[in-house]
Amino acid sequence: MSPSLRRVLVIVATAPLAATMLAAPSAVAVAADPAAAQRSATELDRTDRKMADNLDIRVRDRRLGGRVSGVVIDAKSDRTIWGHHAKTALMPASNVKLATAVAALTVLGPDHRFTTEVVHGHGTLTLVGGGDHTLTTGDLDALAKDAVAGLKRAGVTSVRVRVDGRLFPRPTRATGWKRGYYPGEVTPVRALAVAGHAVMDTSLDAGQVFARLLAQRGVTVTGGVNRGAAGARDVTVGQHRSAKLSRIVRRMLKVSDNDIAESLLRMTALGAGRPATFEGGTAAVRNVLSGTYGVSLANFRMYDGSGLSRATRIPAQTLAEILDLTVDPRHTRTLKYVADGLPVAGQRGSTLGPEWGRFDTAASRCAVGKVRAKTGTLTGAIALSGMTKAQDGRWKVFSFVENGSPAAASATKDALDGLAATVNGCWA
Repeated sequence: MSPSLRRVLVIVATAPLAATMLAAPSAVAVAADPAAAQRSATELDRTDRKMADNLDIRVRDRRLGGRVSGVVIDAKSDRTIWGHHAKTALMPASNVKLATAVAALTVLGPDHRFTTEVVHGHGTLTLVGGGDHTLTTGDLDALAKDAVAGLKRAGVTSVRVRVDGRLFPRPTRATGWKRGYYPGEVTPVRALAVAGHAVMDTSLDAGQVFARLLAQRGVTVTGGVNRGAAGARDVTVGQHRSAKLSRIVRRMLKVSDNDIAESLLRMTALGAGRPATFEGGTAAVRNVLSGTYGVSLANFRMYDGSGLSRATRIPAQTLAEILDLTVDPRHTRTLKYVADGLPVAGQRGSTLGPEWGRFDTAASRCAVGKVRAKTGTLTGAIALSGMTKAQDGRWKVFSFVENGSPAAASATKDALDGLAATVNGCWA
């Protein structure tokens, strides 16, 4: 898809604080009334010029440091309203999740679900991972309930338990990952995990949780929990299917879940016929962005699905183009869930909530409920990419990425929030 094509912004905002996003007039209708088109262009130029002038001043805020890549695009016309080193590739932190989400939805589809199974054979229950990093203890309890019911019907009261995580290869660290990321920032990527369990071996941990739940239901587990492959003739005694991928993507973006992102990267690789590795996943992402949608990947280097890699480099221009895809009417059926999942300024329970100190300054408070954006934070790198309805009534897509600011992270985030409020126009 050529970024020069005109688009109509069509989003239904689901968050309570978000304004309803309505369809803009079609390009055909504007072309049919040249006078109206000229008036519209005049108004757009006047209001956007004011925005650009303000951004030119505010992007030089000391809190942002000297390395900033930024861009603002009019979502309907695709005109670049403002740019500041827009094609300079910087470390984007969790803004990488935008690319991961678009690729996953495109390759797997919004209705895709991940399946975790329990199979039985030769006195052993095997918990088979299906890449679902939203699996909860409650989900495992439901699997245990089904498994125990089958065992009791067969008169079996004692079993061995093993875990099968062969869907993904042995975990490795991505290029640019620190050793200290494990297990607090991200866990070693395995196909079986209990959501929220920050442990080094998520597969064995899930198996141990499952074994305890079996014991609570009266089945004796012998020999501890081991790794092993499910037998070809093992019988399925329990199955859990995750929520739809559309919901998982929204969850990942709202809370910036690194484990979900890395699992989605591998499942996308498998869906594209590639190895379930960092390399296979990022190759699939690049193919979707450039091959399917025509996004320019000049200066684009991506090494993981979460944005934790300090080797990743992506320009603000590319991030904005990725977001612009999600509001293209030809792609909204598949990609609208990315826009829906963006945190809303001031929304509790998201990375733009007041608990994170976002949009709470005199300059940015006016944009609460008016800005949707993905956050990104690493030591020495802070990013904010999203969309807002500006004062001219038109939707703008923006991306701001800074690296190396000497200011405290909280101060840099305040400055970025101010840039977003400038795009909205409430900070005039």
